[in-house]
Amino acid sequence: METELEQKIKEIPPQAGVYQYFDKNGRLLYIGKAKILKNRVKSYFKFTPFQASSNLTPRIYKMISEVADINYIIVENEHDALILENSLIKQLQPKYNILLRDDKTYPYICINLNKPFGRFEISRKIINDKKIKYFGPFSIGARDILNSIYEIFPLVQKKSCLSSKKACLFYQIERCKAPCEGKISEEDYSKIVKDAIAVINDKKKLIQLLKEKMYYYSEKLLFEEAKEIRDRIKRISQTQLVSNLDLASSKSYDIFAIEIEENIACSVLIFVREGRVISTSHSIFKSEFGFDSSHLYRRVLVDYYQKDVLPASEILVYEPFEEIKAVEKFLFYKTKKKIKITVPIRGDKRKLTTLALKNAKELIRLEKNKNYDILIKVKNLFSLEKIPYVIEAYDNSHLQTQATVGAMIKWENFSFVKKDYRHYNLEAKDEYAQMSELITKRCESFAKNPPPDLIIIDGGETLWKLAKKIINQYGIFVDIIAIAKEKKDNKAQRAKGRAKDTIICELGTFNLQSDDKRLHFIQKMRDESHRFVINYHRRVKLKRDKEIQLLKTKGVGEATIKRLIQYFDTFENIENASMAELESVIGIKIARNLKKQ
Repeated sequence: METELEQKIKEIPPQAGVYQYFDKNGRLLYIGKAKILKNRVKSYFKFTPFQASSNLTPRIYKMISEVADINYIIVENEHDALILENSLIKQLQPKYNILLRDDKTYPYICINLNKPFGRFEISRKIINDKKIKYFGPFSIGARDILNSIYEIFPLVQKKSCLSSKKACLFYQIERCKAPCEGKISEEDYSKIVKDAIAVINDKKKLIQLLKEKMYYYSEKLLFEEAKEIRDRIKRISQTQLVSNLDLASSKSYDIFAIEIEENIACSVLIFVREGRVISTSHSIFKSEFGFDSSHLYRRVLVDYYQKDVLPASEILVYEPFEEIKAVEKFLFYKTKKKIKITVPIRGDKRKLTTLALKNAKELIRLEKNKNYDILIKVKNLFSLEKIPYVIEAYDNSHLQTQATVGAMIKWENFSFVKKDYRHYNLEAKDEYAQMSELITKRCESFAKNPPPDLIIIDGGETLWKLAKKIINQYGIFVDIIAIAKEKKDNKAQRAKGRAKDTIICELGTFNLQSDDKRLHFIQKMRDESHRFVINYHRRVKLKRDKEIQLLKTKGVGEATIKRLIQYFDTFENIENASMAELESVIGIKIARNLKKQ
């Protein structure tokens, strides 16, 4: 008798689209895209008897063996399917898909040659204008390069300089030629810009000029200035790759190489512009189910070029992968330019892809040397779905329902990633509603910033159930742990090594010994989120207290202040309120006092 799943598969239309596999519990297992949905999905199965196809990789065979249901979305073409697949994988985090967490955008240095006295600036946004010249992208050192250019060349130092009609200090210290007073012609200024462009394109020349400046400062006994230049040279010189390649051509390439060793993969990206390696980057991926090389190449390329970037006219990859033509079509849709993906087999191009692969191997070796014992112990104890390589912890804070805030911290690669910390201003009044608002705000950002492997909530079973419910409503599965503080005399005990906190997870409740390293690890995450949210709460409250004091100096009493806040919600709204609005809330006399400057 034909199963419901078998019937569903046979009815899939022969059109482009995205397919989703689910297990018997409704858990999303996998998202894929296809030029022809019917053919792609049927290739995973055989129908006599109905089961997973025998020619699948072990990873895919295991996944298909768990499939109990399938959904699909029809789109116009393969390009749309590629984009939708990438977006859904990031947002929904299926069990068997590779999650690319690297959402970095690399900065460019640019100058608008349309302007008579143009300035170099940092930009992450690409404008389609032939007169705007871009340099990069730079994975590191863009700001240091920019600052160096302004120190070495007498360019217009600040945006405000040209609006002023009088030469400033920069002219007096010979850092600017004062075009504001007409002391330099456009033609002579463009020559300085041309020299600066040559130095931006030649890192060796830039470093040589910086060393000369460093020695000059040192001879003048200006050691602080010399040290700053020395540190800047180190940052500009810093690179993840060492290459002595000197390409004879002036071609530009983006080079990708991927190395896979068991459950770790590494992609290395090299930017070559006009024959020079200008910067490099890499990403490490981990999966308990292994990797498929072709799938990873496709995902890495689509993920990178979906951002606002300027690709080279040719992309070099170390090895061929399926659907190269589909990715080329995607690049044409994205850039309106024909960009070729090449797998070189000899010459300088092959040397570049081999160099990238060599470094990918080395980065994996370094990654394997890391000790993941504590993560594996945490996973096994709480029966987590994944090893928690990426963790987020949430907490909220308020004082008598005032200055209500929430916070998220992120831990990855054995350190707290402070640039990814987030503050949230909350409107809810009770702890339950505040956590609901905080988690909902985070879920709404999953499309841009993928979920972690593990979420830690500062709270008990009620908040754990709340977090689980909200996240499941978004169709996402993430392991969640709540940690409830031990209380003595109604005061929370946070002393690591002594506090007997309770941990809540899918398996139930755990009361670990106070010296348990796994407990210490969870406490460390919880305490960092608490520290972060408390610091933000104090700043918000301090600002609020200052605003209250300001109202008091205008003759407004505490009861009236409370009435104003209840009506207008924020001090900014009070300040911007009209006279009529204020009169309706607090009367004409106090309203006039408030409006007095």
